[in-house]
Amino acid sequence: MYEQITRAIRVSVKPTFLEDQSQPDENYYVWAYRVRIENNGGETVQLRDRFWKITDGLGRIQEVRGQGVVGEQPVLGPGQHFEYTSGTPLATPSGIMTGIYRMQTEAGEVFEVAIPAFSLDSPHQTSAIN
Repeated sequence: MYEQITRAIRVSVKPTFLEDQSQPDENYYVWAYRVRIENNGGETVQLRDRFWKITDGLGRIQEVRGQGVVGEQPVLGPGQHFEYTSGTPLATPSGIMTGIYRMQTEAGEVFEVAIPAFSLDSPHQTSAIN
């Protein structure tokens, strides 16, 4: 489990390699990741946008931007949380993801919440000792 707290918003991520959806012989590897966003602060916030930076094992970067998450822009009051599952494919057996959520308070203030960097590992990754 990977975790980051920004301005009393805790983002936890748990990635899982999906062997049954991957095709290593064709350089196609798939992960699911479960995200939990907790509002431990005193004000209601809404998740407006997301930005992901996905880096594969060869250092190639893909950036993903969009409104909300999984088709929703959840509103989180103090003490509330929102969970969702999404996924990503890569052409390499490992990689890393990181990103931000853009949140907005009821008063209209916009701020960014860090998504912790998390590792995408598969059993197909070969280890090398230099």
